[in-house]
Amino acid sequence: MALQQIVEQTVAGLGYDLVEIDRSAGGLLRVTIDLPWTAPTSEDVAAGVPEPFVTVEDCEKVTRQLQFALEVDGVDYKRLEVSSPGIDRPLRNEQDFERFVGEVIDITLKAPMGAAAAGQVSANRKKFRGTLERAAKPEGAEGADAAPGWQIVWSDAPEPKPGQKVSKKRAPAPLHALGFVLDELRDARLAPIVDFKGRKAKTQPGFSDIDDGTQVPE
Repeated sequence: MALQQIVEQTVAGLGYDLVEIDRSAGGLLRVTIDLPWTAPTSEDVAAGVPEPFVTVEDCEKVTRQLQFALEVDGVDYKRLEVSSPGIDRPLRNEQDFERFVGEVIDITLKAPMGAAAAGQVSANRKKFRGTLERAAKPEGAEGADAAPGWQIVWSDAPEPKPGQKVSKKRAPAPLHALGFVLDELRDARLAPIVDFKGRKAKTQPGFSDIDDGTQVPE
């Protein structure tokens, strides 16, 4: 079986989601996992119930099972690393985008903006950073075109420096919005912004890094 299929089946069989697989120089095989996500209920939100996160024990459990599965299928690697998503986690599907509405994300388009830039941004631009929002479906659209899409909203105003006072009389910088569908994206990730108040619970790291053949302590 292909590596992707082996890892996906093993991770899913243990009740986790596969986020990313990466092979690095020197034989490192890096696997990123997460807990399955469901939208919080209104009761959970009202009660301030935190979102669960992957622990070290979760990573160790996946590591042990992956070692066995990879050995059975004869996959060649030197070291296996299993971890939880970092603050720059990839966004892969509609559920990921739904989960992180309101977060700042980085996206890379498959093709430059071209004429769609309309003079607002460079026609050659493909990379953008902004706050992820749901976009309303076009008025009068039907069928597949009626599905709501996504947009990011940003301002090109420079961030104030630490300790810098911003005049309340200064006019706010204009906001830009870019609408898109997932098929237009080459890559999408959470922006690696340290936010201990807002994102800490979503990215608490679990981590397991051991050499092939080494047993993880129970």
